[in-house]
Amino acid sequence: MKLQRSAPLSETGRPESSSFYLPEKETPFSLPVHLKALFQLTKPKIMLLVLITGMTTLILEGRLVAYPLQFVLFLVGLYMTGGAANAFNQYFERAVDARMERTRNRRPLPLGLISPSEAVIFSSALGLAGVILLGAVFNLLTAALAAGTMLFYSLVYTLWLKPNTPYNIVIGGIAGAMAPVGAWAAATGGMALTPWVLFLIVFLWTPPHFWSLALYFRSDYERSRLPMMPIIKGDRATLQMIFYYAIAVVVASLAYIPIGGKWIYAAAALGLGAAFVHKVLIARQKMDRRSNWALFGFSIFYLFGLFAAMVLDKVLLR
Repeated sequence: MKLQRSAPLSETGRPESSSFYLPEKETPFSLPVHLKALFQLTKPKIMLLVLITGMTTLILEGRLVAYPLQFVLFLVGLYMTGGAANAFNQYFERAVDARMERTRNRRPLPLGLISPSEAVIFSSALGLAGVILLGAVFNLLTAALAAGTMLFYSLVYTLWLKPNTPYNIVIGGIAGAMAPVGAWAAATGGMALTPWVLFLIVFLWTPPHFWSLALYFRSDYERSRLPMMPIIKGDRATLQMIFYYAIAVVVASLAYIPIGGKWIYAAAALGLGAAFVHKVLIARQKMDRRSNWALFGFSIFYLFGLFAAMVLDKVLLR
């Protein structure tokens, strides 16, 4: 299969003539490789975190635990809509991904494994099917939240916020934090305080998580010409902001205790929170790539651990 490769697009979506050229490339067709490439468009590692937060919320609320099929169908719909948003993101940022060492040899569009038009068709079909599934099996509120989140991440964050402000991930983090809200809506048809506390935890966690990655791949983001925080404000200022957000997310995590957290969660929130802040302080002191990478890795462990403790509290300490 031969993909016709034209000059890549700029961050605004317009053709880019000179900064980076993608040569015409022969890509022999292989169905397993093709299906894997489509799957990679959904950013499965990122979606795993989204699924964990959504699944945790369903367990905390409790009603759908007794209905395994609906439980699984919500997670499928969540993956479909979130994966579609990620696929649109890769389509719009295919020229940026082609300039960055971190992505150009890993993502399917820069590698020429699928064509841009196929990516658009796949993203649209996946997202539409996900919204229909959530609306048909659950309720219109769940479908509307999923559709709004998908459009916000695909269009507002990717096309407007990310190319124009170093605070892109602060605002864009709304999309990544919406899974608990959608899960609660699916289970109950309404809202409550608990999902919004979980939303706040993920929302405040996202900037230090992403900025630590941006610090590690600083040269890549310089090459991408996107206004990331380390590029605009500098490494030291970015690490100081990471510190503030780390304190904020620890405080937000403690807010779950009076509305549902018991001693397992309380111990985890305090222990993981202290370790998270400690990692930030080390990174701020050393100012090197190794400590930035360690901070990024621990931020993932922190969120997994926090939500796992919520589940253990619910299951073991009823």
